[in-house]
Amino acid sequence: MGNCCSDVSSGGGAKAGVGGTASSANRGTTNDAVDYYLKSRGFNGLFSHIELSFSASDMRDRDVFSKSDPMVVVYKKEKDETLSEVFRSEVVLNSLAPKWIKKFTLAYHFETVQTFLFRVYDVDTKYQNSKEEMLKLDEQQFLGEATCALSEIITKPTKTITLELKRKEGQTQHHHGKLIIHAEESLSSKITTEIIFRCSSLESKDLFSKSDPFLVVSKIVEHGTPIPVSKTEVLKNNLNPIWKPLFLSVQQVGSKDSPLIIECSDFNSNGKHSLIGKVQKSLSDLEKLHVSGQGINLSLPTGAGQSKVLKSQLFVDKFTETVQHTFLEYLASGFELSFMVAIDFTASNGNPRLPDSLHYIDPSGHLNAYQRAIVDVGEVLQFYDSDKSFPAWGFGARPIDSPVSHCFNLNGSSSYSEVEGIQGIMTSYTSALLNVSLAGPTLFGPVINSAAMIAIQSLEHGSRRYYVLLIITDGVITDLQETKDALVSASDLPLSILIVGVGGADFKEMEILDGDRGERLESSSGRVASRDIVQFVALRDVQNGEVSVVQALLAELPSQFLTYMRIRNMKPVPL
Repeated sequence: MGNCCSDVSSGGGAKAGVGGTASSANRGTTNDAVDYYLKSRGFNGLFSHIELSFSASDMRDRDVFSKSDPMVVVYKKEKDETLSEVFRSEVVLNSLAPKWIKKFTLAYHFETVQTFLFRVYDVDTKYQNSKEEMLKLDEQQFLGEATCALSEIITKPTKTITLELKRKEGQTQHHHGKLIIHAEESLSSKITTEIIFRCSSLESKDLFSKSDPFLVVSKIVEHGTPIPVSKTEVLKNNLNPIWKPLFLSVQQVGSKDSPLIIECSDFNSNGKHSLIGKVQKSLSDLEKLHVSGQGINLSLPTGAGQSKVLKSQLFVDKFTETVQHTFLEYLASGFELSFMVAIDFTASNGNPRLPDSLHYIDPSGHLNAYQRAIVDVGEVLQFYDSDKSFPAWGFGARPIDSPVSHCFNLNGSSSYSEVEGIQGIMTSYTSALLNVSLAGPTLFGPVINSAAMIAIQSLEHGSRRYYVLLIITDGVITDLQETKDALVSASDLPLSILIVGVGGADFKEMEILDGDRGERLESSSGRVASRDIVQFVALRDVQNGEVSVVQALLAELPSQFLTYMRIRNMKPVPL
């Protein structure tokens, strides 16, 4: 399973592998200032409110005349290893197997790795009447610590993890006890709001016809940047549109009182949509609009912080709340996300031996754009794949003694494509650079079809897997229609495709593939994609931004997953 048949330019169909170290035995058989992000027009930024509860067992007794009086302190651990305290439990008196009542409430963000350090202290008797937040930790006795990512907890079938407490992080020492952490998703995370929007008296932005309006709903994040969370369909030639229902959840918008920006735009096929007008309201405000039956006037920015109030109005014709199955419920019932990667080896990347090449391997260890995309995306997705065996392919190169291949196994095997872990991808990628000649053209169809075949086989075997293919490329694709055909076909499968554009090429055609831009993809036979499965981000657009490549790519993924499950009426029933 997972073999990649090369699409040879001369017409042959031989399987190709490039030189590399196979890491396992043969297995055989996703507005100007944030333009890069506003291009993703789907369900973004999905998160859940999580409560962590704590207990411990087999704690060491550090008191002379009584048992320890333990307290848990939680720190958020950043990538640069810096720690910031985020929670303290109460003190449990005289116990070596404490069960703390106070819970740590936090937001789980799928698109980031949230790592925490948990420390347990024995609180000195003379401080036990003090408030926990007033205690000086250097005056308490350190009992042990443990660290893990939140993803490691919520992917457990019981959403519970047991960690060995250590006296010093990174050193395994016994007899310091165990910390048990349980995660519970709050009910508010499961509430979904169905909204039907209507507009009246929209202004026409087109010269010879009426506008083609659609709505984008965005939340406002910490830095004031609007992040799209949902959008309507495009209604052609309509100044009084009534759109199909939108579904918004607390998971997506943060809270019922969080501010939302609702933009009405005129769709243009070149992606440069014209803003008709916008409003800022929360879910609570929209509910009040629905109850009142009144509309609210759109406004249009005129510069210098000023806005013009328009006669156009927005109405809320429907506002209902229901409880829906969540992404975490599917994970708890045994569903997994399986990571796959395809790397562009076309000649436009430049000679890998030269520093100006996008494939240049820096001896100092500085990651090139391809390596960074693999690591950044892979380190998030790896927690959701139990076997961490990842299919990895290359395309657009000529393996040794072979014609050009548009899908070859990165590990050098002619029979299987899987490598072990993120490091396995990195090792195979480096090795492949030494064993292929960069060529072209840039074709996506073969690798998408290979990923789709794995998804089909998984369905046939009843596997609870949803596949995520990361394509990293530097160029303009030459098989656009074939790629559209492959994507439309794959929209019925448990598959999402993430595309990272590296280098300075014109990626306009890539943006066309991302169905969030207003219209779904259509195949050469006229069939329309059943759902959006593509997310595209150009690396140059996010390198210096406040939103990372990973956030821009992965924020939409849980909702693509949920859309697939609901279309197929698949429930998160435990195995």
